[in-house]
Amino acid sequence: MPRGNTVTSATYADLLKNHLCPAIKSKRCELRGTGVLLQHDNAWPHTARSTVATIRDLSFECLPHPSYLPDLAPSDFHIFGPLKEAMGGKSFRSYEELHKAVHEWLHSQPKDFFLEVSMHFQSAGTLVWNAMETM
Repeated sequence: MPRGNTVTSATYADLLKNHLCPAIKSKRCELRGTGVLLQHDNAWPHTARSTVATIRDLSFECLPHPSYLPDLAPSDFHIFGPLKEAMGGKSFRSYEELHKAVHEWLHSQPKDFFLEVSMHFQSAGTLVWNAMETM
């Protein structure tokens, strides 16, 4: 999509039908005939009737997107980039296999990995707090 254009229900449905679906068929052959799990936020182009109909027509399953995750702190988000890189290119035959790989990765991280980020968020929070006090 060209920079500066707005995503509408029509453009999102087009993306699903004409780009995502063919990419899945060509790159992830093992997913043919099985349901594709799709998770996106609750933005209106994702929840519009025409989009929901397209998702249903493609036999995709749309996972609910909770508006709030009390068990996931903002400080946890730093984990996703390195975890994605570590898991990239791997295929898992079951949820249990994926679960084991993620746990092994988490346990292989040095303690500094978690401490460093905690300190980063504390200092960022202090900066924000100080900036708010001067307003």
